[in-house]
Amino acid sequence: MSTYFESDDVDAFTTAAIGEPGSRTFYLQIRSQGRHITMKCEKQQVAALSQYIRQLLADAPDVRERPLDDAMQMSTPSDVEFVVGTVGIAYDPRSDQMVIQIDEMRDDEAFTEGEDDEVGRVRIYISRGQAAAFCEHADDVVAAGRPACIFCGRPKNVDGHACPRMN
Repeated sequence: MSTYFESDDVDAFTTAAIGEPGSRTFYLQIRSQGRHITMKCEKQQVAALSQYIRQLLADAPDVRERPLDDAMQMSTPSDVEFVVGTVGIAYDPRSDQMVIQIDEMRDDEAFTEGEDDEVGRVRIYISRGQAAAFCEHADDVVAAGRPACIFCGRPKNVDGHACPRMN
């Protein structure tokens, strides 16, 4: 059975990375209506989501209220609902909320014509304050990885790396 969840009363929308820099696993998490929905994603998806939300917020009125920092901490992911595939984001000026729809990654080979091809989907409505807090937190989570090499810009491991500029 595929996950389908929609809520306009979201307590928290956050992200986290678990593991050592260089081999971290990234997650998005929604807490709403007493339920925790955790989705596995890629670091680039978190960065892109933050960047796009920030662009939409630039065209909306200024954000004054943000959730407490504690709300941005992810609860321990017990079960991953699905792996994030496509993400859609919009700002609804009528309700003054951001609408975020996250669809499960679809493996086209697994679905054949005539089979039930429903994928997991989560659609949430969050305040501009929650969206701004997500962006700030996501930037911190993404930046907490391996430091960049000052010569080539690629990430360095604890034991160094093969820098193409320092043969």
